[in-house]
Amino acid sequence: MENSYRYFENRECQYYPCHNMEHVNCLFCYCPLNHMEHCPGNPQFIKVNGKRIKDCSGCRFPHEPQNYDVIMQFLMQK
Repeated sequence: MENSYRYFENRECQYYPCHNMEHVNCLFCYCPLNHMEHCPGNPQFIKVNGKRIKDCSGCRFPHEPQNYDVIMQFLMQK
């Protein structure tokens, strides 16, 4: 896949490869939907010291190239 405004793969990153994926969209290395309780990804919610915390460590949604449009739609709604 070619780097563009919709997709960027940084093979020089010290953490690459991550998420055990063949192609990782690094454009959303830090998920812009992290602050949303309800997002299109598959977060888990855990309790830490009595607080409910969103755990996105197993979510690959923002790193899958085909999800760019869905992420942009969510960001425009909020």
